[in-house]
Amino acid sequence: MLTAIATSVSRFAAVVLASAIGSVATAQASAPAVTPLVSTQWLANNLENDNLIVLDIRSPIAEAGRDDYLKAHIPGALWSEYPGYWRTERNGVAGVVPSVDKLEAALSDLGVSGDKAVVIVPAGTSSLEFGAATRIYWTFKYLGHEAVAILDGGHQAWASEGRPLQTGDVTPTGDLFVAEVNEDLLVSTDQVAEALDSNIVLLDGRPQDQFKGKAKHKKAVRYGHLPGAVNIDQAGLYDPETNRLKNGSALEKLIPANFGSDEQPVISYCNTGHWAATNWFVLNEVLGRKNVTLYDDSMVGWSQRQDLPVNATAAPADVAN
Repeated sequence: MLTAIATSVSRFAAVVLASAIGSVATAQASAPAVTPLVSTQWLANNLENDNLIVLDIRSPIAEAGRDDYLKAHIPGALWSEYPGYWRTERNGVAGVVPSVDKLEAALSDLGVSGDKAVVIVPAGTSSLEFGAATRIYWTFKYLGHEAVAILDGGHQAWASEGRPLQTGDVTPTGDLFVAEVNEDLLVSTDQVAEALDSNIVLLDGRPQDQFKGKAKHKKAVRYGHLPGAVNIDQAGLYDPETNRLKNGSALEKLIPANFGSDEQPVISYCNTGHWAATNWFVLNEVLGRKNVTLYDDSMVGWSQRQDLPVNATAAPADVAN
């Protein structure tokens, strides 16, 4: 956890200087309280708060990126590329969460610290792109940072309402982020293998054709799904007409009966932990089922282990996501 401090002397010195200056300055407002999804009006009301950081994560997933950010973004928003430093490749598995020290360094550079709230701004154009926001949101929670939210409707909602936009870049003011990792939010392949014969629900967030073994991720070695898994395609949780999640009552109706009580343990997976993050977000953050964890190696990592079982037969179709 402290590796980022030891390896970033210049950054630490800058933080110390900033703290010294801050100690003689007028006290700033405290970070605003956030909910998992915040509205454009909420963001407009809190945009001037110095303890609020807005992250614009528009990326090629939404056919957007840094050029779009530079042309127009929410005032004060920082650009944070996805997957960028939010995901990495380890042991031949793409998309896994990076090491804690690397994330600490990256978030410190963005100016994130324990006393600041963060609002993640997706493009607001598809369920696939919304998954990027939920994956980043999950990463903050995994690192122990509770004050994080996603802008409901994303950049598109903000812009369509005629709210102010800014051009050019915004330079982040560094701070010191120290993680307090929540190990309950992430499971390994070995832990999932141990859960196969338990009452834990394995939740597959992929499209049905992948779940049924008719298609697969291009980096998955085998077709199919984890034995006993339940399929909830994350796209079904999202309303493409409004480019927002469906409302709470509609989401509840999509949860299978065998999920049981709110305390039912659930492991959410997909191909590389992207779609799985949306299912995790809906269950854990929106519907309040707090016994949900994420398996980021997911089907790509699982399928590479020939000693582990997979249900379904092969078919000649690969997909990229």
